[in-house]
Amino acid sequence: MEVKYAVIPCAGHGTRFLPITKGVPKEMCPIVDKPTLDYIVEECLDAGITDIVLIVSEGKEDIKKYYDLDPEYEEELRKNGKGQYADLIHKIATKAKFHYVTQYELLGLGHAVLQAKTVVGDNNFVVCCGDDICTYNGKSPVSQLVDSFIKNGGHTVVGGQTVEHKNIVKYGAMNVESKVDDRTYKLKGIVEKPKLEEAPSDLASLGKRVFNSKIFDELEHTPRGAGGEIQLTDAIAMLMKKEPVYFYDFVGKRYDCGDKLGYLTAIIDVALSRDEFREGLLEHIKSILK
Repeated sequence: MEVKYAVIPCAGHGTRFLPITKGVPKEMCPIVDKPTLDYIVEECLDAGITDIVLIVSEGKEDIKKYYDLDPEYEEELRKNGKGQYADLIHKIATKAKFHYVTQYELLGLGHAVLQAKTVVGDNNFVVCCGDDICTYNGKSPVSQLVDSFIKNGGHTVVGGQTVEHKNIVKYGAMNVESKVDDRTYKLKGIVEKPKLEEAPSDLASLGKRVFNSKIFDELEHTPRGAGGEIQLTDAIAMLMKKEPVYFYDFVGKRYDCGDKLGYLTAIIDVALSRDEFREGLLEHIKSILK
């Protein structure tokens, strides 16, 4: 029942963030002083994950460089009396076991997850989208989903939240069979980006899921959908015919950092949460509001 692997797809081009993503992977765009990706990694580590599988495309060497050990740079920092920074970058490289799998063809989220099979094998695993971060007090959203996965017999758990009805058209909307408890629902379907009047609920899939290894079998037999892509939602729908699939309405504030406004909001909120920036930033905001 344990969940020790996390798969984070990072192979996309980040077109919505051009021109910066021509030279910098979208996942490496900073939120204050850490890349967006590292907030997702930290959330997974808070859930007891030990192995991080990053699905990358060619040319995303910056991601590997960030998580690689760099003894020469550490030594240089220590010689210059900056041992605290040497400790910091050493900790980043050693806080988990990082695996890299190259996705040579960008054929959808389902295809990206399938690339992780050679590393994950028969183990249970989390999937987190590479541009969704969460802030939280107490248990991380990934921890909450893992707890639900174990509680529900090791069956797939789709993570998300209740969104405003007008916004459900942006997400996968849950078609609920029954309510299990205050935050858990057994599903009978998922409607991807429904028309507003056709949305079965306001429960939206928001970039976090926990799977057992059976999802790989479904992905291998999932027909290509729109744009010739293998959709993860289609594989979940196929799995749903064979075993229960659940939705968990997680607690935490989620930011879509693949959207420019969501990204800017995350920067402001994270900066305000840090003592060294809070007072000065609040003063600046007040001066703008005047």
